[in-house]
Amino acid sequence: MSEHEHNETTRPAVSPPRPAPDASPAAGLRRELPAEVPAGAPTRAPAPAEEGVPKPPPGLTGRQRLVKGLWPPRVTRAQLIVALLLFGLGFGLAVQVASNSDSDSALRGARQEDLVRILDELDDRTERLEDEKQGLEKQRDELENSSDQAEEARKQTIEKERQLGVLAGTVAAQGTGITMTIEDTKGTVEADMLLDAIQELRAAGAEAIQVNDVRVVAGTYLTDSGNGVGVDGNKITTPYRFKVIGKPQDLEPALNIPGGVVQTLEKEQATVTVERSTKIVVDALRVVKRPDYARSSSQ
Repeated sequence: MSEHEHNETTRPAVSPPRPAPDASPAAGLRRELPAEVPAGAPTRAPAPAEEGVPKPPPGLTGRQRLVKGLWPPRVTRAQLIVALLLFGLGFGLAVQVASNSDSDSALRGARQEDLVRILDELDDRTERLEDEKQGLEKQRDELENSSDQAEEARKQTIEKERQLGVLAGTVAAQGTGITMTIEDTKGTVEADMLLDAIQELRAAGAEAIQVNDVRVVAGTYLTDSGNGVGVDGNKITTPYRFKVIGKPQDLEPALNIPGGVVQTLEKEQATVTVERSTKIVVDALRVVKRPDYARSSSQ
């Protein structure tokens, strides 16, 4: 065997690994274990205190701890939003209750005769509506039972045209009613007060109304105009004289109810007089205007 072959047979196939520095088993185990705890130290770490909650000082009673936990208050954004919503709801309820109390206070402080007058006014309005209902039912029965329905329908149409002419102010009218005169020496009566009077008269069953020389219709509007009031663009001045056709027993009490038109005007230092009459003539007329766009659906 040659020397070259001897060296090949005696040389190991894989060189043994060299030990790395600090690769002893003890060193590797020390890296994996936690740091040593010195003798005498507690083996259990105390629980971390909750963030934002102060630790109460020692020696306090339970009530003192409760007070310290509640004050000073710690308000979050969500709690603030809920508090604002609850405040708004409570404020709305308080306003509603106050408005209802104000509307009822007038009746609570009214005298017995005033309450009787208000009840009579409500009864009169109910009676008027019942009469109107019976009139319409009568017209229906006449149309259904008439032998000549076409002639009956023509008569009712003529009567309805006359009634609508009175309401529209295109024809003169006369009948029982009242005359209301308002003297305004202080210049405190405004357009909205006269409008309230018109609305109250309509609710009491007024069929035709004339203020000074202006006929009041469904589309009438009132405005303040210097030292007077404008009615449909026509200026009128004091005294304001209302000529109203209707049932006097209904119209006069409606104006004199507690807190009504007469009391409101008298608070403004105006003088109001209401007179009943068996004949009131309303002769101020309105010009019939043809609508620009509206047409009858029957055409």
